[in-house]
Amino acid sequence: MADTLQVEIVTPEHLVVNDQATELTLPGKKGYLGILPGHAPLITELSVGEISYRNAAGQMKFLHVAWGFAEVLPNKVTILAEVAEKAEDIDVGRAERARQEAEAALKAAAGKDESAYAKAEADLARASARIAVSKKLNSDVANLVP
Repeated sequence: MADTLQVEIVTPEHLVVNDQATELTLPGKKGYLGILPGHAPLITELSVGEISYRNAAGQMKFLHVAWGFAEVLPNKVTILAEVAEKAEDIDVGRAERARQEAEAALKAAAGKDESAYAKAEADLARASARIAVSKKLNSDVANLVP
């Protein structure tokens, strides 16, 4: 069994990650999945959340992802995401403003408009995930050595 697996994360706009990893965690539709080299093949729908992986040099990398699909093979994981951002690329101020706007929209739509409420919930989840991922960039978790 190989010690690493190839990780490719692609959005409609560009290739976000092309790296080797020793472990990977991603947000499946029904919960987070841990992937190691040699994992059984699967395809899963992605939710809004965090992708984290340890690269071949032992560094933890974090990304925000919103919706898409992941194909897992024993030696490769390909993620096709609607949105994917590296932690270092997240504009925290913009994410904070988006979170505040989503919270206000959620309150305004409560009990009135189900469609607007659902959109505000999705916007809030996305903004909250972006903020959480950005905070991990310089955290102790990112600097742990296996």
